Amino acid sequence: MNAWYTTAYALFQFIGREFFSFRVLHADRVPKEGGVILASNHQSFLDPPLLGISCPREIHTLARKSLFDWPILGRIFPRINVVPLDQKRGDMGALKTFIRLANEGRATAIFPEGTRSATGELQPAQPGLGLIIAKTLVPVVPVRIFGAYEAFPRNRKIPKSHPITVVIGEPIYFTKQDLEGAGKDVYQKLSDRVMNKIAELSID
Repeated sequence: MNAWYTTAYALFQFIGREFFSFRVLHADRVPKEGGVILASNHQSFLDPPLLGISCPREIHTLARKSLFDWPILGRIFPRINVVPLDQKRGDMGALKTFIRLANEGRATAIFPEGTRSATGELQPAQPGLGLIIAKTLVPVVPVRIFGAYEAFPRNRKIPKSHPITVVIGEPIYFTKQDLEGAGKDVYQKLSDRVMNKIAELSID
């Protein structure tokens, strides 16, 4: 880990423990090496750093491009492995970057729903994750975050203290047989398969 990533990791671990009674269940399920995708539900701005401190490996995440315009954080994001995503244009460049990173053996994090949930409930998956799976065939680790919506929902400007738990599922392995079919329909099917596994995760 570079110095920026290490510092951010330690900072968010401290914030997680002190303000959100943060805990991770089954972190050992993340493969220790090789390309991997962590696929998580999306409830809050807290989700990307929560994924970062849940994973024993250095990860790369996506964030909407407008966040890089922020005066200070915009300059820090690239140093902590955040890749800009232009949601308005269906940013293939960002997806290609993630495909390259996964094929290089890096750990990446994706939110299949594409945007934060307005209610805290799971939303339908978008086909972008399926595209990355089809181009890499790396294992996908389903992740479900509990409590982030209550701590920092979309309509709240300042987070409040609330327990947050991240549950990590067993890796999903894909083969070339899973790619049979036509284009976007295949991508959607792959994304749905992962989203179903996310839905199955629970704290109990």
